[in-house]
Amino acid sequence: MFEIDGKHILITGGSSGFGRHFARFLADRGASVTLAARRAEALAAEVAEINASGGKAQSVVLDVTIADKVAHALKEAETKFGPIHAVVNNAGVTATRPALDQDERAWDSVIDTNLKGVWLVAQAAARRMVANKVSGSIVNIASILGIRVAGAVAPYAISKAGVVQMTKALALEWARYGIRVNSLAPGYFATELNDDFFEGENGKALIKRVPQRRLGQLNELDGPLLLLLSEAGSFMTGSVVAVDGGHLVSGL
Repeated sequence: MFEIDGKHILITGGSSGFGRHFARFLADRGASVTLAARRAEALAAEVAEINASGGKAQSVVLDVTIADKVAHALKEAETKFGPIHAVVNNAGVTATRPALDQDERAWDSVIDTNLKGVWLVAQAAARRMVANKVSGSIVNIASILGIRVAGAVAPYAISKAGVVQMTKALALEWARYGIRVNSLAPGYFATELNDDFFEGENGKALIKRVPQRRLGQLNELDGPLLLLLSEAGSFMTGSVVAVDGGHLVSGL
């Protein structure tokens, strides 16, 4: 039921962080993975590493905020690996500053990438799935900050709340085409981008508010992601799966 061997899966934001981890994991499970991001050199290095380890990977340069580029990238991806069966809609950015100090440029960057970008990729992928008669799966990467909030990340939290609601709206409309749309909502995970923060006093205080009293490890996202991408989750659509060590149920 958890088989994805031979499936063509597109991962946006695939050159680093969650996206890079997802690409490696899915390739190890036998999927043909297309990594999409803006940084061509980083993509090429990651594709080379996956292929050298026995996986099957390619890359497309993609700016998720521009509809024409999204459509072109998805068409290019299918030229080599065939119809896209699933998408991990992962590209995202943040801007950390109190709301009173957030400027318009930061707002536009976060909303365009995290919300508009997820919309454009999901829409373009679904159009190709319908045209190719593929019963596909789209997994939008949201966040627990789309369900509850934290200080100094208002645009990010707002964008992720939009992703949660978008997931439900698209699931409702696209079920008739056999396309499932679900969302993965990670809590706080250890990555190379946040090591310094979590070694400081504020980071340590945040970890104490997680019921499991620790950060998540990237491999703890693998099972939930595989559930949503594979036939094991065939009766799941419009779901939002939190992977957060119980952070959402912590006391206020």
